[in-house]
Amino acid sequence: MTNHEQYAFKALADPTRRQILLHLSQGDKTIGELVSEFSMTRAAVKKHLDVLSRGQMVTVHPRGRERLNRLQPNGIKSVVQWLGFFDQFWDEKLNALTQAIESDSATAPPRTTSVTDKARRISSRKKNKPC
Repeated sequence: MTNHEQYAFKALADPTRRQILLHLSQGDKTIGELVSEFSMTRAAVKKHLDVLSRGQMVTVHPRGRERLNRLQPNGIKSVVQWLGFFDQFWDEKLNALTQAIESDSATAPPRTTSVTDKARRISSRKKNKPC
């Protein structure tokens, strides 16, 4: 795992930073705009933005006297790609499970009574029971 990926995972590890990313997905925002979304100080939001910046998920762009924070989806993309490597293991397990279920159902004797029929019989027994 590269340093960039480690910083990216660290950035995503905190729920507040994930919320900041969600807010930035709606458009560029100043620190002041982000502070108004959270019950924390400007310094605390700035620290979160610094971690997100190290993870290459946020960049800062000047606009006059303001500095706009912008979401950088490529930082998140690298995490998705890293996690995507493990999809093959889940796919193999799910394929094996599907094959086991299909082979089991192919060799099982046919059911004479459906689950729905059984449920109806149980329900009718409860209705007919004396209190």
